[in-house]
Amino acid sequence: MKPKLHIIFPFFLLLLSGLITACSSTHTALVTNPAQLQGTSSEEPIDQSLLVEPEEVLNEELTALDRTGAWTDGQTETITQVEPEVIFDFPITINRQVEFYLNIFQNRQRRYFQRWLARSGKYLPYIQKKFHQAGLPRDLAYLAMIESGFNPSAYSRAGAVGLWQFMKTTGRNYGLRVNRWIDERRDPEKATMAAIAYLAALHSEFGDWYLAVASYNAGEGKIRQGIKRYKTRDFWQLAHHKFLRLETKRYVPKLIAAIMIAREPEKYGFTDINYQLPVPYDLVTVPARTDLAAVAAAAKTELRTIRELNNALRRNQTPPNPEKYQVKVPRGSRSLVVQNLQRLHPVVTTGWKTHIVRRGDTLTRICRRYRLNKKTLLKANNLHTARLRRGRHLRIPYRTTRYVLLKKGETMAGGYARSGKNTPLILHQLKKGETLSKISKQYQVPVALIKQWNDIKNVRRIRVGQQIALYVDRPGYRNTSRKSTPSSGPHFLILTDAKKQKPEDDDADYELTWYKVRNGDSIWTIARRFRVSATDIRRWNNLRSNLIHPGRKLVVKKV
Repeated sequence: MKPKLHIIFPFFLLLLSGLITACSSTHTALVTNPAQLQGTSSEEPIDQSLLVEPEEVLNEELTALDRTGAWTDGQTETITQVEPEVIFDFPITINRQVEFYLNIFQNRQRRYFQRWLARSGKYLPYIQKKFHQAGLPRDLAYLAMIESGFNPSAYSRAGAVGLWQFMKTTGRNYGLRVNRWIDERRDPEKATMAAIAYLAALHSEFGDWYLAVASYNAGEGKIRQGIKRYKTRDFWQLAHHKFLRLETKRYVPKLIAAIMIAREPEKYGFTDINYQLPVPYDLVTVPARTDLAAVAAAAKTELRTIRELNNALRRNQTPPNPEKYQVKVPRGSRSLVVQNLQRLHPVVTTGWKTHIVRRGDTLTRICRRYRLNKKTLLKANNLHTARLRRGRHLRIPYRTTRYVLLKKGETMAGGYARSGKNTPLILHQLKKGETLSKISKQYQVPVALIKQWNDIKNVRRIRVGQQIALYVDRPGYRNTSRKSTPSSGPHFLILTDAKKQKPEDDDADYELTWYKVRNGDSIWTIARRFRVSATDIRRWNNLRSNLIHPGRKLVVKKV
């Protein structure tokens, strides 16, 4: 959906509150010991994002659609039943534009549509059930297909996110939390409930599903203006005029075609679709800032599995507020997770990822991207010069936390002795003037972990000479403990967290203003127009020079 400030009536806010409250939950359990759950990792989630529609595909589609000619109302061909055994509960109209999408889905965009159909099996049962309970057409659930391809991590260049492509403002207006820690537009269930409330509000205002769908894309203000200007509440009549953008007009025929094919895929040549299945889950209540890696270790599953179940979390931790958070875990693992979370022991270690040097990469740029200093990057790759050869694979170290699962009543040393490994323990003797904050900076581990490792309840009660235990795993380290001296800092790589998704995802905390470059534009004229600096425009858009071309879309403002 395009950025619009939507007016929400109190009635609809009340309706939304009831809908979200009614969102069903599965079996829940409570974990009350936060000490075993907090890790060092604040890594961003594994990047599962998919751009909703590549620009070249969109432009090609709109150009071809425009060639279909004048928009016809199709009133004489409106049907609710194409075949006796298939009954649609969303109004179906056949005209040139609908036939265009029936053709393009079967041919040029066939690969995309096959993927959408396969993915629909994972989310459609829940969506259609909730739509039916709310009195909305079940077939309207396929709006998520043309919005995101049923991808809860999808995003658009305009800033819309999730299965239902909510803009940040609209999502918040309908009860979805969007902040640095959590983005509930990416939660399929919560976003679906918000979409139900929004679509119900739109239909209540316009009394027509075609207008409701068009306003879902363009904003209800735009549709109100069109109705007032052209004195009609018929979508196809509005589509005759250039008042609505082609991107908005296409949503109705595109949705109709998607419904027709999705309801009868074999009729349109879509056979052997391997439909994904819904993923059942249990809920476990955990403390704030619980590391998802700890949850994965407790459930004896992969971090990716926990990430996918908790897609709304933007980091690998639960939010700091509220104090407790319900994490989704694989169905049947609830008891195992509750039991194992109490016995996990975190150890700070170094992980590695690979960066392939590309054209234009410099040592400075790579270090800035991964938040490393040059000395660390050179040493990690045994480099003696800042010159980088294109195609070279660089090892990128980053700080992470792994978890050791101890037996009941077992100590960390006992667990390592049982496995035949040395305990990754450093004993730091507290010196005069030292604080936990200073030790935290020296060893690059959070104060919260130091307190957890040493069972420190009050930082003011630590004393000079006290031994502070630090569990930091270092490659090649053989001693089970050592005493740290002021001159002997850690001889291992422990670094600031590396992003696991593209750096520009930091923009998710901003409202972005986009501008399409026109003939005669330059970086400086655009900067003056939007009252920003040319340097900012280059930085926001990763421009290596001042050269821009007509048609390119640039970020020109962040708010």
